[in-house]
Amino acid sequence: MGDLGDPDLVLRFWKPYDCLSAFTDREGRTTLTDYVSVPNVYAAGRLDRDSEGLLLLARSKTLRGRLTDAAIGHPRTYLVQIEGVPSQQALDRLAAGLDLKDGRTRPAIAERVEGTPDLPARPVPIRVRKTVPDSWVRLTLTEGKNRQVRRMTAAVGHPTLRLVRWSIGSVTLDGLVPGEWQALNANERRDLRAGLRAPRAASRSDPPRRARAPRSQC
Repeated sequence: MGDLGDPDLVLRFWKPYDCLSAFTDREGRTTLTDYVSVPNVYAAGRLDRDSEGLLLLARSKTLRGRLTDAAIGHPRTYLVQIEGVPSQQALDRLAAGLDLKDGRTRPAIAERVEGTPDLPARPVPIRVRKTVPDSWVRLTLTEGKNRQVRRMTAAVGHPTLRLVRWSIGSVTLDGLVPGEWQALNANERRDLRAGLRAPRAASRSDPPRRARAPRSQC
């Protein structure tokens, strides 16, 4: 588990669906407190309540600042279940950058996922439209605008149905389940910090996949 008193402590946490990326909430909704009891760690960035996946919690204010600095382009990879099946043109638009209301997105990596990612079922199932198939894409971004992934997929005609952040820099969800956390070891913390440099092109991250019988959206 590591030394939980370490001043450089960093936790990787699988934020479940319907959990806020905060430790308190005046409305009594589910928060990080329901899962993480380690003192003096705070989220480096956030995931929306309806999004799932990797959240880093750090004790170092400096590290949290670097992880959320818009000028630092460390890759963040998302597995995104979308409505419909994207064309190559749609993927190319996602990769090249899109004009959103708060500015143009940086170049990204956008690719179809063949098969279904090996992810736990969401406690609240996605909405299903019998006449419209769904599919999965992998997006690797180097920025974090508000609800950026959802706005990007909507802009190319494929609304997001489910969103799971798989990795931040060198840190992934591998080995965790929703609601579980684990402290990074010294080498993992070093690799994470080494990736916090100037903006750069996104790098591919490959979460595990589970093969399945072909469907029309694959």
